[in-house]
Amino acid sequence: MKKTVMAIAAGTLAGIVATTQIAGPLLAQEGERSGNVYEQLDLFGDIFERIRAQYVEEVDEAELIEAAINGMLTSLDPHSSYLSPEDARAMRVQTRGEFGGLGIEVTQEDGFVKVVSPIDGTPADAAGIQAGDFITHVDGDSVLGLTLDEAVDMMRGPVGSEIIVTVVRDGEPEPFDVSIIRDTITLTAVRSRLEGDSVVLRVTTFNDQTYPNLEEGLREQVEAAGGIDEINGIVLDMRNNPGGLLNQAIKVSDAFLEQGEIVSTRGRVVEEGDRFNATPGDLAEGKPIVVLINGGSASASEIVAGALQDHRRAIVVGTKSFGKGSVQTVMPLRGDAAMRLTTSRYYTPSGRSIQALGISPDILVEQPPRPAPDAEDEGAARPSRSEADLRGRLDNDSLSEDEIRQIEEDRARAEAAARLREEDYQLAYAIDILKGFTALGPAAE
Repeated sequence: MKKTVMAIAAGTLAGIVATTQIAGPLLAQEGERSGNVYEQLDLFGDIFERIRAQYVEEVDEAELIEAAINGMLTSLDPHSSYLSPEDARAMRVQTRGEFGGLGIEVTQEDGFVKVVSPIDGTPADAAGIQAGDFITHVDGDSVLGLTLDEAVDMMRGPVGSEIIVTVVRDGEPEPFDVSIIRDTITLTAVRSRLEGDSVVLRVTTFNDQTYPNLEEGLREQVEAAGGIDEINGIVLDMRNNPGGLLNQAIKVSDAFLEQGEIVSTRGRVVEEGDRFNATPGDLAEGKPIVVLINGGSASASEIVAGALQDHRRAIVVGTKSFGKGSVQTVMPLRGDAAMRLTTSRYYTPSGRSIQALGISPDILVEQPPRPAPDAEDEGAARPSRSEADLRGRLDNDSLSEDEIRQIEEDRARAEAAARLREEDYQLAYAIDILKGFTALGPAAE
């Protein structure tokens, strides 16, 4: 017993000695680092006082401090920033789905404002702004050298007022101006429709209404089709979806997954990471799903695409997504202000981070440019003719009225598919995939 006690005591003593020997230099380094930080803070105070006392014009002290805080945050990454009380209120309104502005999601690259995506049905969308466009000037004033929030402030203004943005676009030889009329942006998070036997769910953003809209829209279209057995699958169209709320991305993914991980987040402290798993239940009841993405699909939409792709629950079609694989936490500050801070990266179920890489589609399908109006007119000027158009033609008396009606319905569907292919090639391609599953029969599902 005494030996045991002595062994423990000796071990403890040795541990104390060893710890002291290692901790000494560490504590000294920590103290040196803290000293440097306090010196830098003293330097900041020094500069602030000199600006306040000696700058050529009187300065607003609160604005100066806000600018310093924002500069500290924006130096970290493009998505961290300070939110003034007004900006924080605007952000809360935006997540509820209605706000004033142009209707574009933006980031910053090479000092200029880069469009992540225009939002469907907004002034920016109607004016022809595209994902990947660079905005270099607002009403003739350069945005170069401004923070992202400062550039966004330049684009804000009263509803109904005009703004001229100068755009640089890949493939265009010169910058060009675009006129946009500011409006109240009311987001419909999910639009649903039937396209033949396929349900198309157009998810434009991830706000508080996304999952409820998606669930309701899917139910309505299934009822309109006559039941789940009457549809051949679902197209989840998330092209130009800039993202939004993480919890909504998890709910949308969970809607079509029975089990397994949806997404994980990992920050600086690995142990504080989170994993989010699917719960039983599939709104689509196992029907095939095609996910559409492009370069304007970012953040939350990439979480959904990555989860459904990794679980082989959906085929992902389109072009590579934007590649925003980080999570921002909005932290309230005194005076109703807030800061948006990047706190973690997210990972798809297979463990891949898509930060700066994006989600690669299973089938790469580019959206071809629309044909020139002259080309369309030329094609329209030469309508096709068939035997049925000839005067005195023989009637086909070998078919019943029901058979003739079926042929006409099939022809109408084929013509509608051809029109869709002209209007939206990527969507038509996705629907063709669902038709292929139907042709293969139940075993394919």
